[in-house]
Amino acid sequence: MSSKITAEHRSRAAVVYVRQSTMAQVMGNLESQRRQYDLARAAEAGGFASVTVIDQDLGRSGSGIMERPGFERLVAMVCSGDVGAVYCIEASRLARNGRDWHHLIDLCALAGALVIDPDGAYDPRLVNDRLLLGLKGTMSEYELSLLRQRGIAARDSKARRGEFRFMLPPGFCWSETGQIEMDPDEHVVETIRLIFAKFRELGSARQVFLWLRSVDIKMPVVLRNIDVCKLTWKAPAYHSVMQVLHNPLYAGAYAFGRKGQRTRIVDGRARKVSGFDKPRDQWNVLLRDQHPAYIGWQEYEDNQKLLLENAHMKKLCARKSGRGGRALLTGLMRCGRCGRMMRVFYGMAKGAAHRYQCRGDDAHVGAGLCIGIGGVRVDRAVAMQILEAVSDRAVEAAILAADQVERSNTDVIAAVERDLEAARYEASLAARRYELVDPAKRHVARELEARWNSALERVAELERRLTGIRDAKVARPKVDRTLLLQLAQDLPAAWNAPSSDMRTKQRLVRILVQELVCNLDDATNEAVMLIHWTGGRHTEIRVPRVKTGRYPSDMAPTAVDALRKLAGHWPDRELAVSLNRMRCKSGQGETWTTVRVREMRERLGLPEYDPARAGGEMVSLGKAAEQLGICVGSAKSLAQKGILPATQIMPGSPWLVPAASLVSEAVQIGVRQVVSRRPKIYEDYQYDKAIRLPGL
Repeated sequence: MSSKITAEHRSRAAVVYVRQSTMAQVMGNLESQRRQYDLARAAEAGGFASVTVIDQDLGRSGSGIMERPGFERLVAMVCSGDVGAVYCIEASRLARNGRDWHHLIDLCALAGALVIDPDGAYDPRLVNDRLLLGLKGTMSEYELSLLRQRGIAARDSKARRGEFRFMLPPGFCWSETGQIEMDPDEHVVETIRLIFAKFRELGSARQVFLWLRSVDIKMPVVLRNIDVCKLTWKAPAYHSVMQVLHNPLYAGAYAFGRKGQRTRIVDGRARKVSGFDKPRDQWNVLLRDQHPAYIGWQEYEDNQKLLLENAHMKKLCARKSGRGGRALLTGLMRCGRCGRMMRVFYGMAKGAAHRYQCRGDDAHVGAGLCIGIGGVRVDRAVAMQILEAVSDRAVEAAILAADQVERSNTDVIAAVERDLEAARYEASLAARRYELVDPAKRHVARELEARWNSALERVAELERRLTGIRDAKVARPKVDRTLLLQLAQDLPAAWNAPSSDMRTKQRLVRILVQELVCNLDDATNEAVMLIHWTGGRHTEIRVPRVKTGRYPSDMAPTAVDALRKLAGHWPDRELAVSLNRMRCKSGQGETWTTVRVREMRERLGLPEYDPARAGGEMVSLGKAAEQLGICVGSAKSLAQKGILPATQIMPGSPWLVPAASLVSEAVQIGVRQVVSRRPKIYEDYQYDKAIRLPGL
């Protein structure tokens, strides 16, 4: 026994610190763990008043990159002055970094505690012992760095040859010769192939996930517990589908080091967080065509590109995929002036109206918008170009569509049949286990019988489901190929059919078109669209623009027709305003005035405005809004909904509102609903305005 252990030390407690770096060591290196626990008997033999074992840090690294509650507890006990000695099997168990090690040694020196290992006892208050402890801590830190450096170099060298083994995703396994091969389980292989096939068909990982959920097809998932990997079947999860689609191993490539670490400083300590995706050029190893593949490398590249387009918020200036909505060219149209992607703005109450708008450099206040164009005419013009481009392949596409419907039904039936085959095997296995158990061992027999019953119920459920799917397939009407081929000859009718899905149209456009560049020709008042086709060709089309609030030139009525319809309903002044709004010109190409309207009306023999003959007192929409206490836009909205009985003889003319209808109950209810939607600050402003005294 060392002479450095005095009676004063023995009167205090001894602390035995037990630590192993990883859970694999905790489960596998039991001899090292046993030796550390044996230090407690050595402390008792040394005559210490009490012995405390701290083993909270089992499975935690001592490199300083993770929290160690056990070490913090040890430091707190040393600071209290109740510890006479700290037992450890070696310096590396206490700490693998200089900061923790020297901090503990300083505290032991202040509290008069010893550090004891199998080589001897050390008093940090003595210069020689402190020097030796410092060297041990430095060697422990250096040893960790050296071991890590050697291990990483050996691992990467083996990985560059494609020989380093790691946990493989579902659908692959390691052969006896150390090569990656497809899983011999046909059920697993066909399920993985089905996921890639549905992604090619649907073009979206989320749609694949929803389809798997709708048909109740389970996915294979690998569960790992330390060194044990187990394949199990679970209900589809979105992240599981994304892992399959993103993994290059399914394309036959040996890829290692796709995930990285990031280091953060938390409370003065380095903390490493793992699991971050690294760019492909920073992967440790990427070896193509190393093993059998589910898809080709080019298909994998196309899948990654499509997944990136589906993630709308990752790259704002990149091409986007179709996600539905009324706009056909969402995410495809680029501004011809600033190069940014043009956004889509939908009218709140305009039905199918939408607009493509480039916001320009809207991050800077006052920069202003760039260019914009109404979307209905642009979509129609581009759709005609698309239909013209695919007209030669329409019949072939129709046949493929019919085959795809049949193939989708066949895929579901095949997947359920594979599940049924696996369930029948599990039931037969449960039956054999039940038959082999000793009947007298009832607590085991009962459990095996319950498992057998569960397996049989699973088989019965899958059989009922398979029967239902087959019956539904028989009851479903067959695809009429003759009618489909006839429809293929008339593509515009198929394109504009009410049942056609906008998302399908968008996907078709994105297959043929790389992007569109839009610019405005102010001289001709046209939108110039440059279509970049996928094959490398370019087509320029021009779409006429319509000024906001104006009649198109081809829809403007003549002045005579307008006067014949409106005369007698409004005074001459209102008629002049309406004719100018509808872009009607006089015979000399002049705008309309009250005098010119009266002269033209008298020449045509049209009656003068008479309120009595007009069927009662009529007011304009502006006057009606003023009397109701709402804005003109709200009054027009009430008229369009039929709440306010207003009529408009022709587009562009004033609205006719019976004055007596303004006090009706239906109109008052509609007005109260409009007022209830106003912000509170607006109501406060109106109240203050009403009670404000004159002169104040």
